[in-house]
Amino acid sequence: MDRHDDFVRAEQARKIRELNDRLRKTGLGGKTVLSRAVADMDPEAFTELLKRVREFDAFTRGNDPWQEHDFGEVRVNGERYFWKIDAYDLNLEFASPDPANPALTVRVLTLMTAMDL
Repeated sequence: MDRHDDFVRAEQARKIRELNDRLRKTGLGGKTVLSRAVADMDPEAFTELLKRVREFDAFTRGNDPWQEHDFGEVRVNGERYFWKIDAYDLNLEFASPDPANPALTVRVLTLMTAMDL
């Protein structure tokens, strides 16, 4: 890869990161899906889970190698929970042809327990 390709990839990652952060932090710009275990959580624990997901900022090369902010792990009451953002086409059938373009992408934030993996 040359420097131009590096720049294009970095710019695409920046756009994807901004769109993913918007969904994760505000709930806007996509859909949110809950595993059964998360849907059955006590309301106070669920509120705490959402708070921790929205405030998550522990991104590293290990958990965010593409710098797109699309995955994380949080703990609530000692339990591990994961969140994952996927970018689908407009029909929610396949991967988005361009995850950096919100006109071609439906983002889906999934909240799950460690046992759901």
